[in-house]
Amino acid sequence: MGKRRCVPPLEPKLAAGCCGVKKPKLSGSGTHSHGNQATTVPVSSSGPLQNHQHADGGSGRENVSDLTLCPGNSPITRMNPNSGALSPLTRPNGTANSTKNLVVTAEMCCYCFDVLYCHLYGFPQPRLPRFTNDPYPLFVTWKTGRDKRLRGCIGTFSAMNLHSGLREYTLTSALKDSRFPPLTREELPKLFCSVSLLTNFEDATDYLDWEVGIHGIRIEFINEKGVKRTATYLPEVAKEQDWDQIQTIDSLLRKGGFKAPITNDFRKTIKLTRYRSEKVTISYAEYMASRQHCFQNGTLHAPPLYNHYS
Repeated sequence: MGKRRCVPPLEPKLAAGCCGVKKPKLSGSGTHSHGNQATTVPVSSSGPLQNHQHADGGSGRENVSDLTLCPGNSPITRMNPNSGALSPLTRPNGTANSTKNLVVTAEMCCYCFDVLYCHLYGFPQPRLPRFTNDPYPLFVTWKTGRDKRLRGCIGTFSAMNLHSGLREYTLTSALKDSRFPPLTREELPKLFCSVSLLTNFEDATDYLDWEVGIHGIRIEFINEKGVKRTATYLPEVAKEQDWDQIQTIDSLLRKGGFKAPITNDFRKTIKLTRYRSEKVTISYAEYMASRQHCFQNGTLHAPPLYNHYS
């Protein structure tokens, strides 16, 4: 069993952008090629992204994979037009989805939409929300359209206070994911926003000491040039791609830029950290329903949170 620790080890702040825009075919062999490789670019927490490689993950941003949407792990919700809040829906079998002890809430996604909306329309940034400001490692993911195509995903393994962390990574994931152009106003109506909070970090005993569909994994390895690299998949990725543990590890190695043949002996050299996540997703339509008092006849009359939280 892995050694339990509450948060990731202390390290410089890392930002992670998800990969996996296209579902690759994996054979289970350790020698397949995977095109979704991680690129890393250093940045300060307040400065702009720099367009050059950063290999060791020691002092900057780190691209890691997400492929986020995970219906089984996030509450099914609906809008209450009177309160502007999200409430759990009954599942098809008549049993409500359990949200016991969950920290993540739909209001966190609404706040992300608020931040992006105000940025795109030139409003002052919204006031701080009322949900908890406790520190967590976090990811913000944007998807678009009926097929929920990935449109941006960046997060951090360093615990950040949620108010400032969600505000920062809302804009970073929407505007600075190097695989996509920045999001625009015109795309807002088709967007879905997901917030993932990472918890229960544990040092695994080996590269197989984790469960598909339960754990997210973060690996550290030395590439063929002798440089330390890191890469991650959130808990839902392997299950959504129908990968087993070996396929997931090999895909993650390719994503992290490892180009040499993958052998079982090399897999044994990997340092693996496993973790879990809490996740919630809402659509732009749900967001608009929760902020309807700020809109009249489709025209914005006040920045969303200025009314909602005053």
